[in-house]
Amino acid sequence: MEKNEVITLEDRGFIEVRGPEAKDFLQNIVTNDIEKVSEKSTIFSSILTPQGKYLFDFFIIKSKDNYLIECEKKSTPEITKLLNYYKLRSKVELIDLSEKYVAAVISLEKFKEIGNSEISIGKRINYRDDLIYVDPRNVNLGAKIISKLENLYLTIKKLNLTIVDKKKYYNKSFELGIPQIDLNKLRDKIFGIENNLDELKGIDFKKGCYVGQENTSRIKLRNKLRRRILPVQIISGEISENEIIKYKNNEIGKIMIGKPYSFALIKVVDPDLKEFNNKELVCKNSKVKVLKPDWI
Repeated sequence: MEKNEVITLEDRGFIEVRGPEAKDFLQNIVTNDIEKVSEKSTIFSSILTPQGKYLFDFFIIKSKDNYLIECEKKSTPEITKLLNYYKLRSKVELIDLSEKYVAAVISLEKFKEIGNSEISIGKRINYRDDLIYVDPRNVNLGAKIISKLENLYLTIKKLNLTIVDKKKYYNKSFELGIPQIDLNKLRDKIFGIENNLDELKGIDFKKGCYVGQENTSRIKLRNKLRRRILPVQIISGEISENEIIKYKNNEIGKIMIGKPYSFALIKVVDPDLKEFNNKELVCKNSKVKVLKPDWI
């Protein structure tokens, strides 16, 4: 992004978690460490099944005495329902604020100018009544402004920002190998760690128990990870979800998310990813390439 560009993301949702037991409640469920969340730091995290399968991922932001979960908007009702399932007698209240807040992406250069400070993963600052944080997954995705809907355009004006197409942001995310659209197609089909939550700083392997911890830790510590979600470039033809990708007539992956940004669950060992990375592969009647992000 250029320094004075901004991208509004109307497809992001928000859930406020409030109450005297909000911190402990989240700590016992999510994959990352809530102790890292503060007025100066935001985290990326997720909720898994008890078996360690992927369900949802999101950001957790400190908002005064409460926590704000930023997630894919269409998943907001399901995340709220799941959190209510785990709530039991906890003194916690869950409020869907998706119609109150909006997210917008700005450049790291603009973040640095606003905060008059250096860049670091997940760093959080305030601007007027808005919260701004550097993406904790990958700094190359820039920073996000979390603003009340009625305040956003005044903030954009005061910061002298120009709105550009959100495709620019999602194209960059695809290049970095980070899926953000139609994540429901991964739900309960892959392990959370197969969705690169470890590489995207979404799992803390030193924190206490959370839902799905046992299998997640076992895969990590015993070096059992064999597959990862990776971006797929279409060379020719069209692809559909669940189609098999082959290399030298051997199955090495399956399409999980089709359009507009294609991702597949790909073997990274036996054969090694380096062997077929960026090579032309067969996917039913199409030709594709698996793209390896720099951070893997």
